[in-house]
Amino acid sequence: MDRKEQAVMLHKNGFNCAQAVACSFCHVMGADPITTFRLAEPLGYGMGQMGTCGAVSAMALVTGMKMSDGNLDQPGTKKECYRMMSELTAAFEEKVGSIVCREIKGEDTGTPLLSCDDCIAEAAALLDKYLLGIE
Repeated sequence: MDRKEQAVMLHKNGFNCAQAVACSFCHVMGADPITTFRLAEPLGYGMGQMGTCGAVSAMALVTGMKMSDGNLDQPGTKKECYRMMSELTAAFEEKVGSIVCREIKGEDTGTPLLSCDDCIAEAAALLDKYLLGIE
């Protein structure tokens, strides 16, 4: 099972969008799944209020897991993380049409742009491509 499939399966098992994406990358990032699950929980449902898509927020968490130097005294990787997140967000928005949960779900138009499962799969695929070089 690839990470896209794993992330969608986690979502079907009750994880929110952010948890599903972030937790599907724990083993390759060396992150604790329980801590990741807890950190991602409030990011679901567009941070609980249909704002930024949870799958997009999870891309930020995974980007930090991969790219941050973790240096608490002299953080030196912010610009690289910001650049990567800008690329990931632009790629997601180009593919999906928005990064806003409310718009993706079609709350105001009645026409969803994409399902949550498809957004989760897209976020996982983008992380594989941009962070891990897997297509």
